Amino acid sequence: MRLVIIAGEISGDLHAARLLTAIRSRCPDVECSGIGGEALQKAGMHLIIHCQEMAVMGIVEVLRRYRPLRRAFYRLLDHIKSDPPDAVIFVDYPGFNLRMARKLTTVATKKIYFICPQVWAWNTSRIQLMARLLDRLIAIFPFEPEVFKDTRLPVDYVGHPLVAESQAVLDAPLEALSWGDTPGIAILPGSRAQEISRMLPVMARAAAIVARQSPGMKFILAAANGSAAHQARRILSEKVRDAPAIDVVTGRTRQILKQARAAWVTSGTATLEAALMECPMVIGYRMAPLTYLMGRILVRVDHIGMVNIIAGRRLCPEFVQNQMTAGALAAAINPLLDESETRSSTISGLKQVRAALGEPGAEDRAAEIICRELGLQVPGTHPRPSE
Repeated sequence: MRLVIIAGEISGDLHAARLLTAIRSRCPDVECSGIGGEALQKAGMHLIIHCQEMAVMGIVEVLRRYRPLRRAFYRLLDHIKSDPPDAVIFVDYPGFNLRMARKLTTVATKKIYFICPQVWAWNTSRIQLMARLLDRLIAIFPFEPEVFKDTRLPVDYVGHPLVAESQAVLDAPLEALSWGDTPGIAILPGSRAQEISRMLPVMARAAAIVARQSPGMKFILAAANGSAAHQARRILSEKVRDAPAIDVVTGRTRQILKQARAAWVTSGTATLEAALMECPMVIGYRMAPLTYLMGRILVRVDHIGMVNIIAGRRLCPEFVQNQMTAGALAAAINPLLDESETRSSTISGLKQVRAALGEPGAEDRAAEIICRELGLQVPGTHPRPSE
């Protein structure tokens, strides 16, 4: 079996790598190529393009990177058309992936989407587009099948891939971190370079405010990878003069969130990471002004943080654009640091969010669905996620 996987972002690379591993456990001789990062490469995929070249978000940012993104698009399209695989697996990243799916309408290959784009939040016209272009959609949030109920697209809810990984960390012993026996605040400024450059200075200034109020407070920045860590250290040393000591740690995000009293988190997958670690958080996001204005027109949800969308309420404070100031972040996190009613009710809500994300085994269930879609015999079954 030959597959092409398109995972244009770091989070998608991690989820797709675990999916590929699950597929290979059922079909060991599968060949795979496409767009991804280190995780997919370690899982045995041949990288045509590295996802670091693709990780942009927002209208202005995409326009700035238009030429290299266009080159990457047509390079991959030529790769697929020259020798069509059994299936193309699209992983989130809708602007690129849905355009690719359009170009593949005449190519004899299965088109399977793993991790549904947030069409329920904005650009709902894509719902019908996806129904026309795809053979199957594998959803990771319990409310997503309902979004496609009026289409003919087969949609399977498998639960969220992060549930199993988070449970493994919750069950594991505490690891030594630089704050010792007195955990403090975790800082998650995002994984994309543009996010870090916009979010980290504000978060660092918020840390300075909290440090003045609570001189013993300690801070750890959880970096997504080595390049993010390098960028974070440069920003802290060059652009934030009054920042307290902030330890930058790579590759231990879940342990940091498990131990932290609370966290400042950039809106995105990281809010679910924090929720699954039951870490109270304050959510923020800043983007290019044009992207923000367009978002206000197009976005159809009441919250930006996925944890709040799943909760159906403002479980965790969130600040967008000009509302995201150092003072606002500092004031919002203070009630989460003490044994307060706010903290206990937040943790209780995070437990409910965790329960809503299903049981462990999402990648195994997704792999079984993909193998059956391709006509392969699958040994054994796995339980469906809790509804």
